[in-house]
Amino acid sequence: MAHDQPWLGGLLIVVSAVAFSLAGFFTRLIPLDAWTLLFWRGIYGGLFIAGAIAWLHGRDTLAAIRAIGPAALLVAACSTVATICFINALQLTSVADVMVINATIPFFAAAIGWLWTGERESPITLAASAAAVLGVALTFDGALPTGRLVGNLLALIMTILIATLMVIIRRRRDTPMLPAACLSAFALAPLVAPFATPSAGFGDNFIYLVLFGAAQFGVGLLLLTLGTRLISATRSALIGALETPLAPFWVWVGFGETPSLMTCVGGGVVTAAVVADMLLTARNGADESWLARIISKGRRAALPPPRSGRAGARSPASPSRPVSTLGT
Repeated sequence: MAHDQPWLGGLLIVVSAVAFSLAGFFTRLIPLDAWTLLFWRGIYGGLFIAGAIAWLHGRDTLAAIRAIGPAALLVAACSTVATICFINALQLTSVADVMVINATIPFFAAAIGWLWTGERESPITLAASAAAVLGVALTFDGALPTGRLVGNLLALIMTILIATLMVIIRRRRDTPMLPAACLSAFALAPLVAPFATPSAGFGDNFIYLVLFGAAQFGVGLLLLTLGTRLISATRSALIGALETPLAPFWVWVGFGETPSLMTCVGGGVVTAAVVADMLLTARNGADESWLARIISKGRRAALPPPRSGRAGARSPASPSRPVSTLGT
């Protein structure tokens, strides 16, 4: 069974977010259509994750693959469709728009978790969710006159699917999910093959496609799958929101792509909501822990002192009789 390990889970999700944040950079760098990018990204990412599975499981690799159940297949399906939506969204709208919408994953994860398990989120998270929805609405409003609506809708579908994936992984921590991640990557190639041009993946683009598939997609999906098992789905998504400011930064540095004013406003609202939720929830948890310690100390102080359990022990309230040391 996978136990909660907040520091390790958080670290894995941070590195995963950095890897995923490079997706926009690679889609701008490689001059190929989305379907060809998806074809080779899936193959190289799948090979990378397959190697990781063989290294982690050793002789039990086949057993781990055979252990794939309905939950793992659902994870694979969510990941595959989300990836198709993601890459197409990056080519149909700005990287900043995609990342702003992607930043609402924590709140979708919280909503899906509540609908599935009945677990209620704090008022802080609910308020942050409402603010994040406002931020996304501002981003969509800015996309209408510039023809980016389809790309934004694909980004929204991707966001919901990734949130669902995180909740399932968290709920099924005892089920090996790396084979599902590998399956989702390999499934991309046959799905997009009718629309792709695989021969374009050789020549000058070869090394970039290998890096796009292995370093960006493979590492990101591998660490996301491992890290989400160790911390809550909502917290995993919150930490993953680090991708939001990084992705537009990479394409701005590399290609001079500047986000629109409404995207900046909407992104600021979403990012502020995510950061506020993280800080206020952490502070609230610390305050509750402090209060719990105070209450616990008060209760211990109010309890009567424990009696000795030794046989023949006298009550401190009863006077002791003198014991003669003389013989009879």
